[in-house]
Amino acid sequence: MGKLDGKVAFITGAARGMGRSHAVRLAEEGADIIAVDLCAQIDSVPYPMAEPTDLDETASQVEALDRRIVARQADVRDRDALRAAFDAGVAELGAVDIVLANAGIAPHSLRPQAQEWHDVLAVNLTGVYHTVEVAVPSMIERGAGGSIVITSSTAGLTGIGGGSPGGLGYAAAKHGVVGLMRSYANLLAQHSIRVNTVHPTGVATPMIVNDVMREFFERDPSLGQNMNALPVPMIESLDVSHAIAWLVSDEARYVTGVTLPVDAGFVVKK
Repeated sequence: MGKLDGKVAFITGAARGMGRSHAVRLAEEGADIIAVDLCAQIDSVPYPMAEPTDLDETASQVEALDRRIVARQADVRDRDALRAAFDAGVAELGAVDIVLANAGIAPHSLRPQAQEWHDVLAVNLTGVYHTVEVAVPSMIERGAGGSIVITSSTAGLTGIGGGSPGGLGYAAAKHGVVGLMRSYANLLAQHSIRVNTVHPTGVATPMIVNDVMREFFERDPSLGQNMNALPVPMIESLDVSHAIAWLVSDEARYVTGVTLPVDAGFVVKK
């Protein structure tokens, strides 16, 4: 028996990294998964983004746990496309109980460009808004409550990220989703829908572990690498997934409106 048996989770950014880890971890606890990812490159993002084969791999890992999954390519910036993916998943798996607004980019370019600001806000802030807005009406109509977790960052609790358009936009967006979370936590409480944010430190995912980002952090170590209180440079995706599996379960049934750091002491050291 898993603590999420019979639940359905809607996860964005699910092709790799934390999104895949969350999908697999929740599937281990019995949840079926609606997995969404862009699976294409955004021009202002300097590192390689996920591809369709990555989303296929997420589906394979969930199915290996004998759980059902509907995997669709969709852009969180496109509300209609995201709704279509959500609706396809609900049609096959049933009503959603859990929403993980996880999709995000980090356009910390070595050659900054103005478009970075617009793209990171569109994905990391507007994309979260779209994700919640697409899912919430059916959750309210069902009347069974639910849990929403938004992926923020230590950059959503501190003033880090650097002075480039992408860095400033990243920090602004990650702070912005905290405001969304708190607003939704109040608005949706009457429907027994809980809303929280998680705030990871650097996580060993393809978004961080690549040549471009390594050079970026080497140029300015103050941007967050090797700044955790605990003696680890980065954490693993599964560390965040464990926290989320608890947040969305009945074990956290009265936890809402919180900003939960999973950060190896990054924030307290700041």
